[in-house]
Amino acid sequence: MTNPAIIDCDPGHDDALAVLLAVADPRIDLLGVTTVAGNQTLDKTTVNAQKILALAGASDVPVAAGCERPLVGELTVADDIHGESGLDGPDLDGPVAGTVGVHAVELMRRLIERSPEPVTLIALGPLTNVALFLRLHPDTARNVRRVVFMGGSTERGNTTPYGEFNIVTDPEAADIVLRSGLPVTMIGLNVTHRALATTRIIDEFRGLGTRVGTVCAELMTFFADAYQRNFGFAHPPVHDPVAVACVLEPAVVRSVPAPVVVELGGAYTRGATVADLHRRTGLPVNAEVAVDLDVDAFWSMLIGAVRALGMPRTAVTSQDR
Repeated sequence: MTNPAIIDCDPGHDDALAVLLAVADPRIDLLGVTTVAGNQTLDKTTVNAQKILALAGASDVPVAAGCERPLVGELTVADDIHGESGLDGPDLDGPVAGTVGVHAVELMRRLIERSPEPVTLIALGPLTNVALFLRLHPDTARNVRRVVFMGGSTERGNTTPYGEFNIVTDPEAADIVLRSGLPVTMIGLNVTHRALATTRIIDEFRGLGTRVGTVCAELMTFFADAYQRNFGFAHPPVHDPVAVACVLEPAVVRSVPAPVVVELGGAYTRGATVADLHRRTGLPVNAEVAVDLDVDAFWSMLIGAVRALGMPRTAVTSQDR
């Protein structure tokens, strides 16, 4: 079964790997890529998405830029992790296709309305675009199969003590998504911190002997240095590809149903995702919450996808999608 999907992202090193996985695996029909400000400013995340699609030989996938700031407050980027460009490390200069010239939310609407099958929204950055789409186009949202987002945690955060970056950047947007009534899957730090790009994994990417494999190795090498410097991690976690892997092969990510709310007002906990795994609050279940990852299967899937991108493939036009 092929899953028609839209990726909303803020590339970002791990976003880049997630997009490559979605392009390479035939079980996803990537209808479009929309961008949001987060890891870097909107202009940079949009160019980065275009560069990754070009690297993957998928410049025909339509790209649209979205929101340049969160619904409430100011944007704070993660240049300490992703660098000045948002994709520091490899040389990704080269020609890319332009954007489609409409706002990300409008592209979402068009692609979802045109799709004969329900569409999965895979959100890899702050949920600003997705929340705005749900608010502006509730009728179209009925053709969304589910929202799978990388964000939050059942444990500690990485931006504040209990807040993960994507949710802290726009808590109000995350709150809208979690209260939307749509099927929602949360892929949090508690699981993505198991997807570590060890030295062996980086060597496997480099050992593929392809342009895409080399770029992945260089991305992860920069990412590793940033995580060592900022968090003391021996190896960097690649968060976003886990969300794509969950769509491709649900057995790779084990999840449990639970109520999840976003803390909007806490002086020290704003942006925390409160996942009630033991059902103590009496709130209704509104999400599938990832709790475990088959690490070997995940890396086999991702490395296999990057390997496939180094092989000749039949060109796919946007009309075929």
